[in-house]
Amino acid sequence: MIALDTNVVVRFLTRDDAAQAARARRLVEGNEVMVAATVLLETEWVLRAAYGFAPQQIHQGLLALLGIPTLHSDAPDRVSQALDWYASGMDFADALHLAFSQSAERFATFDGKLVRFASRIEGLTVVTP
Repeated sequence: MIALDTNVVVRFLTRDDAAQAARARRLVEGNEVMVAATVLLETEWVLRAAYGFAPQQIHQGLLALLGIPTLHSDAPDRVSQALDWYASGMDFADALHLAFSQSAERFATFDGKLVRFASRIEGLTVVTP
């Protein structure tokens, strides 16, 4: 299995460099590959901040990427949960943080927006210290 870096994932999704995009596509489609949650986090940030993609576009791209049969992610259930929350309006980083923190009793943050959003999700306890 080959782990992918953010730049490979971004080339695969954006095709902004034809030669690198083709190499990324061959790598992803011809091998068992994995993308770590940290790479997904950075990919979302790059697509939003550097490329100006809208959340819906990013969500669709990440879903398409994760739907490739030869591509695996660490903790796919948690990544899937984070993508669901992201699709409903939560910041992607916050969604990943919460999804990967579900084994804890509570999640502490000073982010009032995150507290309000998370209060609508059954089973999550997000508090302000």
